[in-house]
Amino acid sequence: PFNEHLHKIRQQKGQQWSAENIRFLFTENEIHYREKHSVQDPYSFRCIPQVHGASIDAYRYVRTICNREINSVTDNPNILLEHNQIVSGGNFHAQPIALALDLLGIAASELGNISERRTFQLISGHRELPAFLTKDPGLNSGLMIPQYTAASIVSQNKQLCTPASVDSITSSLGQEDHVSMAANAATKCKLIMENSMKVIAIEFITAMQALEFRSYQTVGWYFQLKEQYRKVVPKLEQDRLMEPDIRNTISFLMDLDTNPFEHSSINEDY
Repeated sequence: PFNEHLHKIRQQKGQQWSAENIRFLFTENEIHYREKHSVQDPYSFRCIPQVHGASIDAYRYVRTICNREINSVTDNPNILLEHNQIVSGGNFHAQPIALALDLLGIAASELGNISERRTFQLISGHRELPAFLTKDPGLNSGLMIPQYTAASIVSQNKQLCTPASVDSITSSLGQEDHVSMAANAATKCKLIMENSMKVIAIEFITAMQALEFRSYQTVGWYFQLKEQYRKVVPKLEQDRLMEPDIRNTISFLMDLDTNPFEHSSINEDY
């Protein structure tokens, strides 16, 4: 599903970039070369480039809009010295930002949405992995509760993704009869992004725990990453409070100094 030619015929750059990242990571992954037991994987794995790529493209669009806005004049009225004019207009209207931040919230939410599905798949007792990724199911719930947490966060994100930019309320005696609600779009977008980071951290915890059952297949960069991570968050042997693990994993990911793409041919312009 990450075949280079497959993604070229789709012509979506974010998708192509995401697939190239995954292909690069596969170069030192023994499990990639094992015989498959199914014809097709679930969408949350097979369609990673399509879903992640769409969010990447959305982010790039939002970045373009925000860069334009940062370098724009949004005063009112505007004094145009070169034209000897004072012009009263509507450059203060934040509709471009409102629409962009609504889109960014949706894009971030979808990264969390598909991430939670992969977490669910990894704890479901498939692919030669134990249920809930624990050696002692029944006595220990393993990573069942973190998946609950991810599912609840994803559901909240879906509610937060209702666009703020489609809302408006009249003020100033009807003078301000259409407003962008961009500030609301910004505050809920921030919450969505923080939520999605928690969901991705839970997936990372789950993936690292899954690797504990496949250490003989873990080489190169994967091994280095796991060893580095275990200095921050130990593997789960028995049930424990997971909130510190989630918090510490977020910090680990934000501060990660292991860059698997440092010497790759991935297009840096994208």
